[in-house]
Amino acid sequence: MAKINITLNKSLIHASKRQVATAKALGLGKISSTVVHEDTPQILGMVAKVNHLVSVEK
Repeated sequence: MAKINITLNKSLIHASKRQVATAKALGLGKISSTVVHEDTPQILGMVAKVNHLVSVEK
């Protein structure tokens, strides 16, 4: 599977509790933190839930 880079671009302060929990589960904590994950359906679903807070690069 391909790898994707996920970067947190916006603050989690005004996000809902579910969105904060999803970002934390992805490994994102601070603004501009970046993590690398496989692009599995589970990860892509999590990214879809917080797509307004993150940017994704293949």
